[in-house]
Amino acid sequence: MRLLAIGDIHGCLTALEKLLEIMQPRPDDQLIFLGDYVDRGPNSMGVIDRILALQKTYNLITLRGNHDQMMLDARGGGDPEKRWLHYGGRETLASYAVLGDAGKLVDVPDHHWQFLESTRIFPYETDKHFFVHANVIAHLALDGQSELIVMWERLAESEPHVSGKIMVCGHTAQKSGVPLNLGHAICIDTHVYGDGWLTGLDVGTGQVRQANERGETRLFQLDEPPTEPTVDAEQPA
Repeated sequence: MRLLAIGDIHGCLTALEKLLEIMQPRPDDQLIFLGDYVDRGPNSMGVIDRILALQKTYNLITLRGNHDQMMLDARGGGDPEKRWLHYGGRETLASYAVLGDAGKLVDVPDHHWQFLESTRIFPYETDKHFFVHANVIAHLALDGQSELIVMWERLAESEPHVSGKIMVCGHTAQKSGVPLNLGHAICIDTHVYGDGWLTGLDVGTGQVRQANERGETRLFQLDEPPTEPTVDAEQPA
């Protein structure tokens, strides 16, 4: 069984489809999505549909990102809705638009709300790693973290967690397109919606696979520089 972590998707369905194609997940693999399925990219609706389809075949852990939480909070209207629209919600609603409509919250189907509500807020642990959307407080046990920290705290000067496990996270966009590897913490949000890459990490081997919205892909090891991207023949250069 492989542990395959996938970073922040942000509505970039083309990159997700291409990444899955080159990762070639097997039924006995565990796919760990780090959250932020929606906002900013062009097809949040398609991303959620794709993940729901994957759940029928694969063992998925789906963490909740701050953008997913903002979308849930927006249902109440008022300032939370305005905040969400400002930080990518407009693009999300556009993906649900019907017949040229601008898209409204009522256009989001119930099963998509149910998916967002089912996502995991707090870290997911394995023997040697733990997975979280944003960050943790290093001296606090994983079951003692706050929702604010695990969904919103950026990764800057990070200390090893008291558990001794390696943290795999997203949220803090690495605009270089290369995952941040601090040894005790690995950030795989590589800014896919901002002309960057969507990253998939084989946690056991350190192999990194990436895809972008142009259909380009690349493969490298976590501790090595990335190779030049490749482009399928049918994809425009």
